[in-house]
Amino acid sequence: MRAVDIKNGAGPASALFINDQTPKPEAKGAQAIVRVKCFGLNRMDLMQREGKYPLPPQAPKTLGVEFSGTIEAEAADVEKGFKVGDEVFGLAYGGAYAEYIAVSTHMLIHKPKSLSWETAAGIPESRAHRETMFVRQTWITATQALYLIGEFTKGKSILWHAGASSVSIAGIQLSVANGASAVYATAGTDDKCDFCVKELGATKAYNYKTSNWREEILKETDGKGVDIIIDFIGPNYFTDNLEAAARDGRIVSLAVLSGVTFKGEFDMSVFFRKRLRFEGSGLRSRDEAYQGRLRDQLVEHALPKFVDRSFKVPIEKVFDWEDIKEAHDLMASNQTKGKIICRIG
Repeated sequence: MRAVDIKNGAGPASALFINDQTPKPEAKGAQAIVRVKCFGLNRMDLMQREGKYPLPPQAPKTLGVEFSGTIEAEAADVEKGFKVGDEVFGLAYGGAYAEYIAVSTHMLIHKPKSLSWETAAGIPESRAHRETMFVRQTWITATQALYLIGEFTKGKSILWHAGASSVSIAGIQLSVANGASAVYATAGTDDKCDFCVKELGATKAYNYKTSNWREEILKETDGKGVDIIIDFIGPNYFTDNLEAAARDGRIVSLAVLSGVTFKGEFDMSVFFRKRLRFEGSGLRSRDEAYQGRLRDQLVEHALPKFVDRSFKVPIEKVFDWEDIKEAHDLMASNQTKGKIICRIG
């Protein structure tokens, strides 16, 4: 089969090529073979291409974790409800940049007829631009951060950093739809801030380059702060997040765009005074059972809203997969406000 490969195993976008000698995968256990129609790009794809992303042991070397397509074959122990010919989309540990992918049926979702192949491929992972480095699976990641880690319930307030990134695009919409008292966002341009408010429904969004978002949020909340903060920046936002968090707040760390080393000092007593919880999380390293539970939550909470179009999956551009180099260059430019999708055939 054909699949996107990398010359010498790692390198710049110019090292990407279509390898027509790639072995076709075989289904085992609960896996199905899906003939891929479209796949989505994510920031971690760029890191993996450069040899900077540690892969989980079950991941193939081929890039790509989100896709849409048709089931062509199944192994013996597939999840009940999936059969050959079904149109599906889903999440994999890797291998989506190819004509065929072997994927657990626990990580598949039936594609509603009303969703295009391109839109379906952009739902599971949805990675981002400059504002999300190793953030995971868009709508699934947003669901995980919001409910399982952030412990969101109706009436809580929330701040999504990197507001125009794919994960936060999902998260803002989930927060608004499920009754958040206020939804705030940060972004790097006024245009992205307007997008968060006017298109996604955020209460307010702050340009982190021209305003002090921490002070603005404390002013907006009468000094209380927000109940949940979803962060992708890391060390550079650490102390500001602590100040912007409300008592009994939850800070969820999904990436470290500003690096992995904290410089300077901070008052650790804020954790005790505010009873804060700071928790990091990743998704690609989770087992199939965990990801399957998240898939079920996505189907329950979000899939109906994709169908009735109350939830948006902004697509920046659709490329033919032969133009994978240009697609990677666009993602690296940090100028997008939605998913980059590649179509096969």
